[in-house]
Amino acid sequence: MTKSNGEEPKVGGRMERLQQGVRKRTLLAKKKVQNITKEDVKSYLFRNAFVLLTVTAVIVGTILGFTLRPYKMSYREVKYFSFPGELLMRMLQMLVLPLIISSLVTGMAALDSKASGKMGMRAVVYYMTTTIIAVVIGIVIVIIIHPGKGTKENMHREGKIVQVTAADAFLDLIRNMFPPNLVEACFKQFKTNYEKRSIKVPLQSNETLMGAVISNVSEAMETLTRITEELIPIPGSVNGINALGLVVFSMCFGFVIGNMKEQGQALRDFFDSLNEAIMRLVAVIMWYAPLGILFLIAGKIVEMEDMGVIGGQLAMYTVTVIVGLLIHAVIVLPLLYFLVTRKNPWVFIGGLLQALITALGTSSSSATLPITFKCLEENNGVDKRVTRFVLPVGATINMDGTALYEALAAIFIAQVNNFELNFGQIITISITATAASIGAAGIPQAGLVTMVIVLTSVGLPTDDITLIIAVDWFLDRLRTTTNVLGDSLGAGIVEHLSRHELKNRDAEMGNSVIEENEMKKSYQLIAQENETEKPTDSETKM
Repeated sequence: MTKSNGEEPKVGGRMERLQQGVRKRTLLAKKKVQNITKEDVKSYLFRNAFVLLTVTAVIVGTILGFTLRPYKMSYREVKYFSFPGELLMRMLQMLVLPLIISSLVTGMAALDSKASGKMGMRAVVYYMTTTIIAVVIGIVIVIIIHPGKGTKENMHREGKIVQVTAADAFLDLIRNMFPPNLVEACFKQFKTNYEKRSIKVPLQSNETLMGAVISNVSEAMETLTRITEELIPIPGSVNGINALGLVVFSMCFGFVIGNMKEQGQALRDFFDSLNEAIMRLVAVIMWYAPLGILFLIAGKIVEMEDMGVIGGQLAMYTVTVIVGLLIHAVIVLPLLYFLVTRKNPWVFIGGLLQALITALGTSSSSATLPITFKCLEENNGVDKRVTRFVLPVGATINMDGTALYEALAAIFIAQVNNFELNFGQIITISITATAASIGAAGIPQAGLVTMVIVLTSVGLPTDDITLIIAVDWFLDRLRTTTNVLGDSLGAGIVEHLSRHELKNRDAEMGNSVIEENEMKKSYQLIAQENETEKPTDSETKM
């Protein structure tokens, strides 16, 4: 009894303290609400002007697009209408090349080999973990919802697909990592093309009875051959920045500069200044971004084919993709960020809103890169050494949304063809979808190209990709937004895990600066002493 009596006052005291705390917080909240002035509202609107304007642009662009659809604009008129949006894409793409090079070189040079190695490992582990989770989510969702019921004969086909073998695609990925010409890598990527060539193949003795007879008649007929046609891979190229090659070169170059110490200081300063200049240009372009996004979205909606096409199976397929991307973006990625950092992920995501909306408008993670840098460094205060290292690499190889989409789309095409996939084939799809997403370029609709690899890995017809092109322009925007969110949260996670290395590096840099200042002071003192010890003119005359 004494034990229970002794506990009751403690419990009551705790409850009273909790109630007092709640009352105090409520009063403070009421005071804050009462004390909000016009100046507070103005400062809030000014701080969040970019985000509010961009959100408004998306809403206005969507309404404008659907309003103009009944007028049946011609292709030329649509292109003229979309021109402000095209300008935004060109502006952002203009900054991607110098931004990737300058940020990676300065990021690698600012870290010692040990710190950059650990940071690189953490980034790669994060990329692989999130990509594998995304693929698993895509596979599970498409198997549960099963959107591919029915036949494909009634479905609409659109566009053409360029065929590519998985082996050639993989080799192209490695070739692009090491561009032989850095200038060419700024505007071209290596891509294997195919052409038909006639090949002479010797006739086998068992293929025809006449072969043996003719060989006995004359030795000259032993070389009798037949001509066949075969697709031969030949070197080719496609327009677009070879981001992977530039990333590899910039990382190696930055690493070398970092190890050069004083000799590399001039190059470090140059790339640091270039990076700062590019970020100031980004700040200017950010004011134009809402207008560009408005016309990008409105133009795409006006350009869209007949809305009746997107029905039945394709509607279910679209819903399945959206559900999968939402699970990954709204549940998995924030949860992963919270478990690692123990911080509120929604506060962090709030600072990324403009980058996410820009990704939605441009459907290109590379084009969104300048805005992502700005949001992470200024709004969320992520260390520049982390963003400069993690973001360019993430925009090139970390494609969570693309991986989820490709795995899901491959199984959807199998369902449409009534093709039963066994467990081994599903594992094959998951592995190839993960690998293909790494090779996907950070450009609009790059996932369609790499999807050919996923389909060929399990023997599915690649021509059936034309069934999903009708809705790909919309889904591409959603998966790009997921990709950008994954890269950004990855930067936050890597910074948290690398905080000790960064602090040690700051301490080392601080000590070196102090030592330099002390050396300068000692040199100044020695110079002053020498000045005082010099004989005067009268002494020299004496």
